[in-house]
Amino acid sequence: MPNIKSAIKRTKQIEKRRLHRASQKSDLRTAVKTVEKAIAANDVELAKNSLVVAVKKLDKAATKGLIHKNAANRQKSRLMKKLNGLTSPVA
Repeated sequence: MPNIKSAIKRTKQIEKRRLHRASQKSDLRTAVKTVEKAIAANDVELAKNSLVVAVKKLDKAATKGLIHKNAANRQKSRLMKKLNGLTSPVA
């Protein structure tokens, strides 16, 4: 445990930021899982609506530095690919 006042303050700030980021990441994962569940259940409308929310959260997380830009793009691409596979007829 730090003894210096500024170090104590930094420790508090770091913990506060860590909890905030953990909350954001959890919210992001929940949004992605909601899309995947809707796709698994063949619910196209719910999947499309959930995808819009998930894409927005992924973009914001990438902008804020919560996840890497390429990781966000990869996740969006995979979700859209799954949704397109669900909506388009397979010949």
